[in-house]
Amino acid sequence: MKLTETLRRQLRVTVDYTNMTDKYLGDKGISKKALDAHKKLARAAHAYVAQNRGKDELFMGWTELPYNQAEIVNDIIATAKLVRRKFEHFVVLGIGGSALGPSMAFTALCHLHYNDLPKSKRRGPKFFVEDNVDPVRMKELLDVIDVTKTCFNVISKSGATSETMAQYLIISDLLTKAGVNIKENVIFTTDAARGNLVKISDELGGVKRYILPDGVGGRFSELSPVGLLPAAVLGIDIKALLKGAAYMDKLCKSADFRRNPALMCATLQYIAMQDGKNIGVLMPYSDNLRYVSDWYAQLWAESLGKNVTLDGQPCHVGQTPVKALGVTDQHSQVQLYTEGPYDKVVTFLSVGSYKEKTPIPHGCESIPDVSFLGGHTMEELIQAENKATAYALTKAGRLNYTINLPAVNEFTLGQLLYLFELQTAYAGAMFNIDTYNQPGVEAGKKATFALLGKPGYDLQKKDLNAAQPDPEYIV
Repeated sequence: MKLTETLRRQLRVTVDYTNMTDKYLGDKGISKKALDAHKKLARAAHAYVAQNRGKDELFMGWTELPYNQAEIVNDIIATAKLVRRKFEHFVVLGIGGSALGPSMAFTALCHLHYNDLPKSKRRGPKFFVEDNVDPVRMKELLDVIDVTKTCFNVISKSGATSETMAQYLIISDLLTKAGVNIKENVIFTTDAARGNLVKISDELGGVKRYILPDGVGGRFSELSPVGLLPAAVLGIDIKALLKGAAYMDKLCKSADFRRNPALMCATLQYIAMQDGKNIGVLMPYSDNLRYVSDWYAQLWAESLGKNVTLDGQPCHVGQTPVKALGVTDQHSQVQLYTEGPYDKVVTFLSVGSYKEKTPIPHGCESIPDVSFLGGHTMEELIQAENKATAYALTKAGRLNYTINLPAVNEFTLGQLLYLFELQTAYAGAMFNIDTYNQPGVEAGKKATFALLGKPGYDLQKKDLNAAQPDPEYIV
């Protein structure tokens, strides 16, 4: 994608927070006075993020991904060409951000029925992301791929992620039994020098590896090789994706939240959370963007759901992310959002120009309920429904704002991802929490290790085995 300065401006992602204000929501909205009262906090959050950019020890290496990967990106593009030439299928083995990011970019930027297209109309091999250990899912993946003609991208920084490594063990066994040299069909995305995948690579004689940088956590990794390799294999312009992220970074340089879209979003969400709005709904009006909600849910929940501040004070903060899809969920969830509790903020993702318009023909002229649609387009219809839903929520006094994407492409998606990452970083700084750790996740991992007999977890296994269901409470 050739990006002139004019095109950059035309493709700028913007935030419209009109429907968060008391001017349009009355006493249910956020007043200018309340917003201005948070200027100091917002500036401090902006300063914290700015001062700690790129610091691996604070897991803020993600901030520099739009700028420091030129050589890696060129290597990824070259590798992707080889993969497209050699393999019929490309499978990501990962979980969490290692899977959600590639799935999201695939859906956003590829044909919605990509795998069903004939080979001549696809830009790459058929694509699958195995992000769970459901045994049925693994078996049925193997029903539709030939492992000997499949490239497997194994993503785990430590190489100790139980789910990913269980998948790897199954695949490596199948490749071995098929007489395939494992290293010919796998690519690792992992740590530079430590971890089990490094050891496995050495044992196999040197597997192609990409590095997940030390200062980049899984949920912030989509703009690293974790997401860039799968995207490049699919023919996605990863340079434009990174340019979009860099452009949003530029737009967010100001410490004034009225000139910084990510800081404004963080401040509005912070004020809302402090007022008991503990549910955040992300509602894209685009099927291409539907899995942005899944990716965002991990980013927002895992980053902000904390029970202690950086200085050790109990806090129990966070906002529960909820996924919705316009127009689909107008017919399922919006009733609750319009008339239920005042405990939500709805964020719309709106598209200015869809890649298809799809005219609606005239017909059923004797039935006014139907005939009025004739002569319009499906693009007009979905955009009207988007505006109508925002209007209805606003009239009901419900907080909502809109992130506008002029179109869905690599440049705008890069902007959107970086906007959400910065928003999350600012919000974490406002709450004075560690945005980048995940002790609640680690507790579940350790319990799983114990149940499956991993060495070193004997006492925890004993405790878990003692915690049997109480018959008194089984109905």
